[in-house]
Amino acid sequence: MKPLVRFALLALVLVVVALASAVTAMRFAIHGQEVAVPPLVGLTPSDAEHSLAPLGLQLDVERQYYSPQIPEGKIMSQLPVPGTKVRRGWQVRVAQSLGAQRVVIPDVTKESERAAEWNIRRRGLDVTSTAEIQLPQMPADQVIAQSPPANASQVSAPKTSLLVTVAADAPAYVMPSFVGQPLGTVSRTLQDAGFKLGNVSMAPLASTTPSNTQSLPTLVPSSPAQRSPASMIVLQTPPAGQKVLAGATVSFEVR
Repeated sequence: MKPLVRFALLALVLVVVALASAVTAMRFAIHGQEVAVPPLVGLTPSDAEHSLAPLGLQLDVERQYYSPQIPEGKIMSQLPVPGTKVRRGWQVRVAQSLGAQRVVIPDVTKESERAAEWNIRRRGLDVTSTAEIQLPQMPADQVIAQSPPANASQVSAPKTSLLVTVAADAPAYVMPSFVGQPLGTVSRTLQDAGFKLGNVSMAPLASTTPSNTQSLPTLVPSSPAQRSPASMIVLQTPPAGQKVLAGATVSFEVR
């Protein structure tokens, strides 16, 4: 019995030692791949890459800003900050200085979107976003506001946002039913409401053959000359209940 107990205790000790060794090795492997991020502010991107390469880190020039304090082309901020422990292969994001602002922000209001973008980009600036707005009293495709404004000073980034007008959507309506109403009255109603009268055709009339035959009823079309303002509408397109836009065309079949 005692040899069996001793063997069990020995096996347990070996298992504990093996687990402790595995945990230690894992921690060493993990922490052995960590490096401290070096300071990059004030370096050029090329010098920063040389500083990061031996540590297995990568450089990402994420943004560019104007700065009267940091010379043009030098790194002005970084993330993670210096001294942060990261794993090899980590990407260090930096912002690069464009130096003091030398570009005059142009006034592009009242220009078309395309002309405004060209005017901005030819000065070395960039259009970062364009918002649209509907203004019925203003023509479409016209810049009505910009940020930063024209001739602005102490601008942080070489980026401009524009607010451009777009054509207003035509109002929508639900098509009413005109079936059973005279064509003349409906035509005036449509035109007064801003709609267009489309094709008006005569509905075919059903005519049956003598009762001693087994033939099906035949359709005898009416003459178009019979159409008049007093003709009654029997079919309309678009049908009643359908959503239509102002200025839509409405066609009828009448009798």
